[in-house]
Amino acid sequence: MQKYISKLRGSRTERGATAVEYGLMVALIAIVIIAAVVLLGNNLSSLFNSAATSI
Repeated sequence: MQKYISKLRGSRTERGATAVEYGLMVALIAIVIIAAVVLLGNNLSSLFNSAATSI
């Protein structure tokens, strides 16, 4: 029984650490996506504006 309890306690701490790691990865991916959208949005806006003025 003691082995089962210690195994259960060990898995809980690992799960918590894994959840934090996944949370950090999701946050980093979100930052990269937001930066890409901002940069591409500005470029696309200028492209459409130049196309509109040439028409």
